[in-house]
Amino acid sequence: QVQLVESGGGLVQPGESLRLSCAASGSIFSINAMGWYRQAPGKQRELVALISFGGKPSYSESVKGRFTISRDNGKNTVYLQMHSLKPEDTAVYYCNADISTSGHSPDREFWGQGTQVTVSS
Repeated sequence: QVQLVESGGGLVQPGESLRLSCAASGSIFSINAMGWYRQAPGKQRELVALISFGGKPSYSESVKGRFTISRDNGKNTVYLQMHSLKPEDTAVYYCNADISTSGHSPDREFWGQGTQVTVSS
């Protein structure tokens, strides 16, 4: 059993910052890519940022320059540092990871339960 648990969401005013974290635990052999997605009510889930095992990040255009994704492989944790938050950033943010549960199994995709980020004045 693999679990991803997010933390750090909350209510902030426009222009403020939040730092999300997501820790993977359970029967983990290895973790490849990790990422953050978000979904606002009535909208499709969208990719926010990805980070490779080696630490190479990629971002959606809407957050580039404001958000930073990072990871600590020793802690099986991925972070999303969010600056200059805007009302349109309001969404449930989900952690995602490609994880192998044994040395002989291919990666499977796992999701966290989500953490609410609300940006409002």
